Amino acid sequence: MAKVNTQERRRQQAEQTRAAIVSAAAELFAEHGYAGTTIQSIASKAGVVVQTIYNSIGPKNNVLSAVLDQAAAGPEAPRTVPEFMRERTDATRDAAGLIGVLADWFAEAQPRTAEVHRIIHQAAAHDEAIAELEERRSAQRFRNYLQAAQQLATRPGSVALPSEEIAATIWSIGHPQVYRFLTESAGWDLERYRNWVERSLVSALTEPSAS
Repeated sequence: MAKVNTQERRRQQAEQTRAAIVSAAAELFAEHGYAGTTIQSIASKAGVVVQTIYNSIGPKNNVLSAVLDQAAAGPEAPRTVPEFMRERTDATRDAAGLIGVLADWFAEAQPRTAEVHRIIHQAAAHDEAIAELEERRSAQRFRNYLQAAQQLATRPGSVALPSEEIAATIWSIGHPQVYRFLTESAGWDLERYRNWVERSLVSALTEPSAS
């Protein structure tokens, strides 16, 4: 029992250390940008040594990826987005209900992740590792939406399309740059954005009778 308690305590300490590093990095990236933030500055702000960051997360590009994970998961962290989103979509009974969950999710997560996506997009123009990160995370979102598409295909009212085309529709409408343009350049508020996402997905991915 003592061994189990020790292992659990170490796991909790490791989670707390990782969370402190990610929180410190998020603040510094937002204030100084990716290039202007060093591993040493993250370590100093988090109250750890540099090697702890490498041991816990990895190099700076991995830290930025972890910042995005934290922002996306929000209060659900350290659970992953696919984990808790699967629970939410499993509770739906028809295509329109599942799409409503997705619209709620975009309205919930986009405000938290917008700044991180901006940092990634700006850094990608000058840093090959971040360009690869941007591409990898974009592909990861598509895979996640493919899972949602496969669920949607089993719901009454879903349009008869290949799962990849459904995922592509979700990926496109829910793209972070679309959110940033509509809410920053076009001046939409969050409610209008959320309702547009839902109407667009319902129109594209449900049968007319279900809409």
